Parts: sequence; C-alpha cells; structure tokens
Amino acid sequence: MPFEFERQKIKDVILIKPKVFGDNRGFFMESYKKSDFYENGIDVEFNQDNHSKSSKGVLRGLHYQAKPYGQAKIVRCGRGRIYDVAVDIRPSSPTFGQYVKVELSEENKYMLYIPVGFAHGFVALSDEVELLYKASGEYAPQADRGILWSDKDINIDWNIDFEPLLSEKDSKQPKLCEINKKEIE
Repeated sequence: MPFEFERQKIKDVILIKPKVFGDNRGFFMESYKKSDFYENGIDVEFNQDNHSKSSKGVLRGLHYQAKPYGQAKIVRCGRGRIYDVAVDIRPSSPTFGQYVKVELSEENKYMLYIPVGFAHGFVALSDEVELLYKASGEYAPQADRGILWSDKDINIDWNIDFEPLLSEKDSKQPKLCEINKKEIE
C-alpha cells in the first residue's frame, strides 16, 4: 500500500504518510488514491482543490464552514514547513475543544485528514510555504466562519517565538465559547 494511515489523539483526525519513491532524478508519490483512503476510513468525496502561498510567520485560521456547507480536508505542504492544527468543534464530541497539531513539510510529505466539524489553521515556519488541500465541499462565503487562533480555552501550543502575521479577519474571530454550536452538527 502506498500510504500509512495513523489515527491521532482525536481518532477522527488521520495523519497520512505516503510512500515516496526517490532517486537522483527526484521522487514520485501518490498523494491520493480513493480506494486506499476509503479502506482506511476516509470515505469522503472530495470536489475542490485549493492551493495557498504564505511567507514565514503567517498564521491562517482557525477556519471552518457552517452546516450544511461543512468541509472535510486533506492538507499537505508542497513547499516549506508548517504546523497544521485541527480543533474539534463538534459540540457533542467527547474531544470538543481539543486539538491535534502536526508538522507538515515538503521533506516529510505527510498529509493530514481533517473531518467535517473541525476548525483548521496553520502557521508558516519557513520563508515560503505552499499548502495544497482537497476539500469535500465547495467554498461557501455565506458559511465562512472562524475561531480566534489564540483562544485561551483551546490553548493551542503553536510552538513559535514570534508574533504571527494575521489577516484582519483572523485577528477578530470569536472564541470557541462564542460560536453558534447549532451551525456545526
């Protein structure tokens, strides 16, 4: 199988380690194979691909879409290095308010599966970062929501020694306790 699937401390979040075939010419890897993903519990139909570029210190998130426009994502870092974070915002979940943080990079080529009901964010750790991700739903501006990246109730350890660069929108997001929980599940 060209992938290893590792369930994280929140079991619905899955770290995906692709098998990379490399030599002096470069490398080849599969980044998605529906049958393998379905066999390992990622039985989601993806219908939008996204690509973003950020410079060092940029923090994007924590973002999600309200129902019925929720998005599952498979995130990978094609260039550079990031800390990627998924926060469980499903009100009925026993892990509500908890998060998973992993390092994704062009070197390790890992991917993170984030199901519907999670807020997502990342911080760029290298000079340039390109993030590629698959989404199960199309972007719906009317459902665009977020949570403050520094919410003390979530207490994410971003493990950074600098003040992150934020968009105006991300600097003014509500805290987890302020979101409309009826919009999630």
